[in-house]
Amino acid sequence: MKKQLVAVMLGLGLLGTSGMAAATVSVPHLQTTGNGEITALPDMAVFAVAVEEIRPTAKDAKQAVDKAVEAFVARLLEQGLDRNQIQSANISLQPQYRYPKDKEPELKGYRASRHVTVTVNELGNLNTYLDSALGDGINRINNIELKVSNEDEYMEQARQAAIKDAIAKAESLAKGFGESLDGVWQISYQVSQSRPMVMRMAMDAAPENAVSYQDTQITIRDRVEVVFKLEE
Repeated sequence: MKKQLVAVMLGLGLLGTSGMAAATVSVPHLQTTGNGEITALPDMAVFAVAVEEIRPTAKDAKQAVDKAVEAFVARLLEQGLDRNQIQSANISLQPQYRYPKDKEPELKGYRASRHVTVTVNELGNLNTYLDSALGDGINRINNIELKVSNEDEYMEQARQAAIKDAIAKAESLAKGFGESLDGVWQISYQVSQSRPMVMRMAMDAAPENAVSYQDTQITIRDRVEVVFKLEE
């Protein structure tokens, strides 16, 4: 009876917020959720920029954004990037109207835009590539994602830390209730999605105020849910 009571108390208290169904565990048990967290310094980045222009004709608008994108891509290639590190999207073209009061809408021109995404394997070159974008007519920096190239290694470290955390919690709980663990009954795990550090920078940011991206830390997290048997 004592063991059953412990199982029910711990099971209801801990399993109630979990995806594991308590009904599937038919032995005295307790469950813990382990969390692991690893801090890493980024060594690569992916940034997205865009050029947007309004011209009287669709042809002029298209030519303006195409010219800026072509110049930017050419400069990146000259600076040593591979073509597969640069992805440029198709053009978006939309008519622009003015709406005079009590009159029909008037066409005032066309807005054209194109987006370019760049993968940077050497983080120290990031500001150089961003400066190139500004110099070649790119007029919008959408975002900058800082990443680590050996992400799998950090994820494994975070996972092992989560496992150790789950075990430590289980041992502490069992000890507190005067019980002993008797192995693992069930493990629930879903692969965590890494969330790169996303940053934004104003288009008119002065070079002397440039962000020191290498000083930014990325936190990689993982978690695991474990049901432990209790000795009977």
